[in-house]
Amino acid sequence: MIYAELFSAFLVIGCLSFGGAYGAIPLIRDTVLRYGWIADDELSYMIAVSESTPGPIMVNLATYIGNTQAGFFGAFLATLAVVLPSFVVILVASSALKRYGGNKYLQSAMKGLKPCIAGIILAVGLQLSMKQCIDVRACLMTAILAGILFAVKISPVKFIVISAFLGVIANLVG
Repeated sequence: MIYAELFSAFLVIGCLSFGGAYGAIPLIRDTVLRYGWIADDELSYMIAVSESTPGPIMVNLATYIGNTQAGFFGAFLATLAVVLPSFVVILVASSALKRYGGNKYLQSAMKGLKPCIAGIILAVGLQLSMKQCIDVRACLMTAILAGILFAVKISPVKFIVISAFLGVIANLVG
């Protein structure tokens, strides 16, 4: 039963996650909490870990959740389910764009999706930031990191290292 639940839940997530992982985080959160697979705090930690490790966030989260619920085979099914829709869509879309890419209606539809995805990503970022602001240290660290991110052009790797370093310092001092 758990295998079917993992596969169907992550297949739905894979089908409905327009805009990539950041757009899918609310859907993943709702699904994981509805099934009671992991707690909200653990999910927040796993989002941070998935962001800072190689690979797509959704794949990392699906693999982790599948593994915690049903071992290796659960991880395999959840991962397969979350990537399968994208794989099929990319195959179909690349063929369609090759053929109909110059169509003004298709181009207009694609341009209309960009602001929607940007809004979803912004909302997820704000939601995650607000969850951190329960703890004064975490709120301060979030503000400092946001300031660094907006003030300085910095590579994602350096930003992750700085974030980890600040996290260690903040938790050792407090």
